[in-house]
Amino acid sequence: MSPPGPSGHHVRVIGTEAAFRLPDPAHRLAGVRLRPDVHIPGGPLDFRRDGDGWELIIGRAPPVSRMEYLVELRYPGGGSETTTDPGNPRQVAGAFGPKSVIEFPGYAPPGWLTAPPGPGGPGSNRSLEVAVPSLGGTLPVRIWSPGGVADDEPLPLLVVHDGPEYDELASLTRYLAAGVAGRWLPRLRAALLAPGPRDRWYSASARYARALALAVIPALTRELATTVRVGMGTSLGALAMLHAHCRHPGAFGALFLQSGSFFCPRFDSHERRFPYYRRIVAFVVSVHDGALPDRPVPVALTCGVIEENAGNNRLMAQVLRERGYPAQLHEVADAHNYTAWRDAFDPHLTTLLRRVCP
Repeated sequence: MSPPGPSGHHVRVIGTEAAFRLPDPAHRLAGVRLRPDVHIPGGPLDFRRDGDGWELIIGRAPPVSRMEYLVELRYPGGGSETTTDPGNPRQVAGAFGPKSVIEFPGYAPPGWLTAPPGPGGPGSNRSLEVAVPSLGGTLPVRIWSPGGVADDEPLPLLVVHDGPEYDELASLTRYLAAGVAGRWLPRLRAALLAPGPRDRWYSASARYARALALAVIPALTRELATTVRVGMGTSLGALAMLHAHCRHPGAFGALFLQSGSFFCPRFDSHERRFPYYRRIVAFVVSVHDGALPDRPVPVALTCGVIEENAGNNRLMAQVLRERGYPAQLHEVADAHNYTAWRDAFDPHLTTLLRRVCP
């Protein structure tokens, strides 16, 4: 059965209160439940029948500036489906498909999204296939450069895990182009690394770290004149960048780590079913115990204030600082999603790049 249509549906935000209403005049639904991406304490998330529709009021919304969610529609007889809110036209793309979204008062998307293109336009892209026999094949890389830049011009290089997804879902190269055009970013290039089997590669894999440092980066520097390299990643991709730095300290001159999956039993026992949980925990514990290289590099971390990785990111930032790394954690009023990571580029990635890039 298809979801009810949007006629008469309302999503209202008044202060910290959010009200949802979904019309169902034919009584085709047996129930409706909100499936938010953030924890909402202190109340049921089941809509209640109210005349010809279903209604839910959240008296106190979570401490975020925007909230992504789905709704579960339950049908008589036991069937159900989880979908975007059929009456809320505001949606956002994500790694696991589109989500409906509510923006609370005070939220505004970053201004660089609407910045006019500079003389170099959106920049140029070209594809590169890096042979990595130790990983069983090749690693696709998309190289972004500002307009009019020759390959032999020495520039900083931003090396990005999950690069194509970062670009599609968080507008990474639009941010870079806007910053270079507006001169609030240094001229630089970006190498957008395809993720491959990311759960295996990015989970503190010594084989992947070796391939990144000894095959991928040398291939990139043969193609491009490079000054400083900055490693960037989110979630497992952030973990993998820190792991690569620990295994091969000369790989990067700075790190930008977003919502890193720095699992430790104190905060993340719920992740035990993840197949590489123990390998990640062993690496993170070694870092906590002093396994960081004696080559401190600047590290900027961002994390959603209420996401599950918040605790382990706070601890990792503390450990980095105690080991002499100039590290700072920036907590944002959002959760574990590409829009949150996008919104944190400026000022946090901006500040890091301006600090370390000549």
